[in-house]
Amino acid sequence: MSESRIHCAALGGKIMSADEAAALIPSGANVGMSGFTGSGYPKAIPAALARRIEVENARGNRFRIGVWTGASTAPELDGALAKVDGIEMRLPYQSDPVCRERINAGEMEYIDIHLSHVAQFVWFGFLGKLDVAVVEVAGVLPDGRLIPSSSVGNNKTWLDQADKVILEVNAWQSPKLEGMHDIYYGTELPPYRKPIPLVATADRIGEPYLRCDPDKVIAVVETNSPDRNSAFAAPDESSRRIAGHILEFLQHEVRKGRLPPNLLPLQSGVGNIANAVMAGLNEGPFENLSAYTEVLQDGMLDMIRSGKLAHASATAFSLSNEALAELNANLDFYRERIVLRPQEISNHPEVIRRLGVIAMNGMIEADIYGNVNSTHIMGSKIMNGIGGSGDFARNAYLSIFMTPSQAKDGALSCIVPMVSHVDHTEHDVQVLVTEQGLADLRGLSPRQRAKVVIDNCAHPDFRPALRDYFARALEQAPGRHTPHLLGEVFDWHLRALRGERM
Repeated sequence: MSESRIHCAALGGKIMSADEAAALIPSGANVGMSGFTGSGYPKAIPAALARRIEVENARGNRFRIGVWTGASTAPELDGALAKVDGIEMRLPYQSDPVCRERINAGEMEYIDIHLSHVAQFVWFGFLGKLDVAVVEVAGVLPDGRLIPSSSVGNNKTWLDQADKVILEVNAWQSPKLEGMHDIYYGTELPPYRKPIPLVATADRIGEPYLRCDPDKVIAVVETNSPDRNSAFAAPDESSRRIAGHILEFLQHEVRKGRLPPNLLPLQSGVGNIANAVMAGLNEGPFENLSAYTEVLQDGMLDMIRSGKLAHASATAFSLSNEALAELNANLDFYRERIVLRPQEISNHPEVIRRLGVIAMNGMIEADIYGNVNSTHIMGSKIMNGIGGSGDFARNAYLSIFMTPSQAKDGALSCIVPMVSHVDHTEHDVQVLVTEQGLADLRGLSPRQRAKVVIDNCAHPDFRPALRDYFARALEQAPGRHTPHLLGEVFDWHLRALRGERM
């Protein structure tokens, strides 16, 4: 173990092992844990708690807790607790395969919430009492203030609202992260809310540290463990074509005078397609860009390094090992260009709308009228969750959703007559993109949208069937505004459930 980063005398006597700390969490507790897309989550205590739960369950003592986080975490947290059936309720977002399996089997409750809502729902008391916070930090100052680690997420709210706090002080996190964060403590509850004074992506409106009353801290665990760093696949032909369509569209918007030459702040969801879009922007004609987003991935880090992206605001990193090494080797450089904020600020709808963000998010499927499903497979099986896509889509200057036009080796069409689950209605979706093309839905009626979506975004193999459905719906549906044949609107999904081609 490296030299201790705990410099607060009041916490010196509370240092203990992960097993000892886990023993302080009772069954039935709601536990707010740090972590956002594999960054900044506690590494040791969830594993120790899982071991304890396994023992208790073997003795016939059912032991489960509620797990609240910023977003997805890692196998050491979600996976470990899910494997021992230790999670009663999970929120607000997850991407763990074991969690997903238990949720879809009805063995774990799951609340999928807009990420901007979580902190305020806790403050409002909508989710019940928060008993314990388990938060990873990079260090503790003499006065008890905490140096945040590689994600902020909901940590400010967990530390404020929890009755008891357990800290993991992770020496693996670079000490040079200090100063990168901007923790805003100016939020109030209605009716006393005030405007958030953030008018540019690089603005700092708070302080670089998290506050925590040392008297609330019941345990401190020292660790030295890495984040979950996920490699990104090199852009394939489909991703490159999607990126190309988006770049061409943005250039068109600049020529039309609807965007400035350096665009507006960028937001990008997580994944290989999003990274491909960033790679395209890095090679494209735009200069002096900015980003106001949730997660900073490899592509945005490349853009900062090249100078294309002047500064970025986020709440967490989600990097490959190679990108992480680059970040840590040059943190002095990146600290001047990156701000990490609480997710209640990074995802705040009013700030997103004021800044005029260009939102680019992935989807599972879209229908011919522009409704988007980003969370469910075949209507009832959760994939991951809505995350922050709704926060951005509803409030963005431009709301773009993207996906390949086909899935499962061409067995499934990602453009369907009606989505099997609606996360983003046609009212919040402005642009759809697949490798086939781009559908600009602004200013179009439902029937006009249907033609553009089918012609521009659907795979050629599925276009004839979509056109046939739409033509018959125009003739036979009881109404002509958004014509649907209710007796067959989900036939495509039913065929897929039978193992057939859509």
